[in-house]
Amino acid sequence: MHPADPATIREQAELLYGPEEIGAALDRMAAEITAELADSLPIVLCNLTGAIVPAGHLLTRLDFPLEIDYMNVTRYRGNTTGGDRIDWLSKPRTALAGRTILVIDDILDEGHTLDAVLDYCRAAQAARVYSAVLVKKRHERGLPLLADCIGLEVDDRYVFGFGMDYKGHLRNLNGIYALKESAS
Repeated sequence: MHPADPATIREQAELLYGPEEIGAALDRMAAEITAELADSLPIVLCNLTGAIVPAGHLLTRLDFPLEIDYMNVTRYRGNTTGGDRIDWLSKPRTALAGRTILVIDDILDEGHTLDAVLDYCRAAQAARVYSAVLVKKRHERGLPLLADCIGLEVDDRYVFGFGMDYKGHLRNLNGIYALKESAS
């Protein structure tokens, strides 16, 4: 059992990726995205709240014209595991029809949220939908879905920091951490 206190969680967490490794991953992602989308005047959709940190860092590395909008789509609702229902707390305000869309999210776990977002963009008649996630979990659960651009991979553990939260806390950490595995 893990204590619920965020300060204790941080002290006991294992650092998986520090600022230098995350920066290198973001540099690589930016190069891949630039090669794919630089000439398309894309609309970048940041999935709040988790993607706000990685999107902010990634956007400063994209040196081409683009537009920015956001959405808030979640399955977690403050929990450490995703539920069955996708909640659309906010949809993009920009018309997506005929446009190239870059969806940025913090983590690809089982793929349900990203799948719903990509379907939404296609239903809105986007010309092209490209997805980028900072972190992908390695496991066989969920949908057979891959993001077009993946920054880092982690084992199937609960991770937080750099936008990802632990029960609403610790998104601001300048690293990606995992809960210590219990000896149960």
